[in-house]
Amino acid sequence: MSEILRSDALPSASPSLSGPQPVRFRGGGFTVRRHPWAALAAFAVLIGLWEGASRIGLASPLFLPPPSAVGAALSVMVTDGSLWLNLKASLGRIAVGWTLGTLGGMLVGFAMGIGSLARAVGVPLVSAFFPIPKIALLPLFILWFGIGEPSKFATIGFGVFFPTVIATYSAIDSVPRNLIRMAQSFGLPWRSILRSIVLPGALPGILAGFRISSSIALILVVAAEMIGAEYGIGAFVLMAGNLMQTDTLLAGVLVLSLMGLTIGTLLSLLERRLLKWR
Repeated sequence: MSEILRSDALPSASPSLSGPQPVRFRGGGFTVRRHPWAALAAFAVLIGLWEGASRIGLASPLFLPPPSAVGAALSVMVTDGSLWLNLKASLGRIAVGWTLGTLGGMLVGFAMGIGSLARAVGVPLVSAFFPIPKIALLPLFILWFGIGEPSKFATIGFGVFFPTVIATYSAIDSVPRNLIRMAQSFGLPWRSILRSIVLPGALPGILAGFRISSSIALILVVAAEMIGAEYGIGAFVLMAGNLMQTDTLLAGVLVLSLMGLTIGTLLSLLERRLLKWR
């Protein structure tokens, strides 16, 4: 009887002990997965709700025209050539102003991130000038540079300059100091340290700053064109609003949205190309 109890008390052989079992991989957290159709589906649902609300009379066509009317107005803009004329003017101003502001901001940001004296002088000045609304300085720029393109370039460049300085300075300052000290202990010259350690480590933060500064440039070019420009998407939207052509106005807003989406896509491609090592 005792032998029977002993045999019953023994645990049965577990299948997990019969042989080695594969261990599930647990290191895939925070992995970015692509969902290419998610954004398109969200846009389709949003446009469908908007069109449906207009069709059943929940939204007035005067104050909120349906997407079909906006698309028709955009088609007219493409046909009569006004879209390309205004788009060319706005893109040219963004390209010049953003390039000038970005180059200047990167130079100052690098100096502040590397040099102690430049940091001591630059941080208070940037903190003092950055909160100033840049569009408020447009009348002053018009007095200095005239009503033409230079005043718009100055407004966009000045607005882009400070975010680029902050992004570049913060990105360089966040590079691990241990890597720099290790390179110095091996006797690497400063030029090699900047090229091989500081710049690659700061590049993600600098590119993130590009996204912010490009959005600021788009906002400022619209505001500058609304104040004093004959051509440009901002001037076109202002004219459509004054004439109560809300479908044409929203078509211009749609063009601005597509411009921002295109710039963001180009920056994403640039990030993939420059940050392959991640």
